[in-house]
Amino acid sequence: MINSIVRAVAGTFILISLVLAHYVNPNWLWFTAFVGANLFQSSITRWCLMEDILKKLGLKD
Repeated sequence: MINSIVRAVAGTFILISLVLAHYVNPNWLWFTAFVGANLFQSSITRWCLMEDILKKLGLKD
């Protein structure tokens, strides 16, 4: 459950930042890069801040 939510949030952030980069300012692509870097980091370290936040909110895996 938590993994699905993390993926959905990451995908939503990426899509929103791409739309903002297209219509508002290309600097929003830095946010896309930040999300991608965090996804890459979590695949290596097996730690994800969003998972910790969701667990503190009471969601179970």
